[in-house]
Amino acid sequence: MIEFKGVRFRYDEEAPEALKGIDLEIPDGIFLVVAGHNGSGKSTLSKHINGLLLPSEGQVLVNGLDTKSEQDLLAIRQQVGMVFQNPDNQLVTTIVEEDVAFGPENLGVPSPEIRIRVDEALRKVGMSAYAGSAAHRLSGGQKQRIAIAGMLAMEPRILVLDEATAMLDPKGREELLSTVYELNRKNGMTVIMITQYMEEAVMADRLVVMSGGEIVMDGVPAEIFTRAEELRSLGLDVPEIVRIRQDLAAAGVSLSPSLLTDTALAEALCPLL
Repeated sequence: MIEFKGVRFRYDEEAPEALKGIDLEIPDGIFLVVAGHNGSGKSTLSKHINGLLLPSEGQVLVNGLDTKSEQDLLAIRQQVGMVFQNPDNQLVTTIVEEDVAFGPENLGVPSPEIRIRVDEALRKVGMSAYAGSAAHRLSGGQKQRIAIAGMLAMEPRILVLDEATAMLDPKGREELLSTVYELNRKNGMTVIMITQYMEEAVMADRLVVMSGGEIVMDGVPAEIFTRAEELRSLGLDVPEIVRIRQDLAAAGVSLSPSLLTDTALAEALCPLL
């Protein structure tokens, strides 16, 4: 679905490289988390996926289309929906359903089809009851779900969330993650989440860790989380459940590294009590 081939990028000629020869293949239907501390290059990488940034060297392909090709760029952006950090910056109208309709209207979608898309998008993010609400009255988490609905109404194949939970409280973050997980698992949408919160990688299929513009780790979350000291040296940490499991191991209670949720951990501990 997405290929990075030797991608290098710098913001200007005198700046250091923000991406240093990235090679990465992202298959269709995956839930991928790209993690890293501030300045690691993760957001720069995400903006290459729909051509907001173009490689200084190398190539980015989205379903075979080259982001450097002007004739391919519109088709790429129709396939890739992006949700950014501040939900207030992404709402363009005052009423929720009008905001969700904004994207397909600009694509020239006929009005009857827009109505269908808006209703379906709001249903998928659990916000149908707020269709006629004033967008500015919603919580941060609700606004981000509306931003996602606006992307879904344009029927992209790929959803990229660039630190979309950074400004949310714990409840809003949980709501958003639940929505994104369901879109991936039930609708088969390719999801790429950019974050510095390792808890958000727990349910992912694959975790890529970046530092200094390079990919330094790439694997399933359970395997990456066993490298706790390496992660801490990169300014990251393992999820709280992993820390608890490590403390239990130090006390002589050895548990599988695949236990990444509180429910799974509780079920594994019950027979030991």
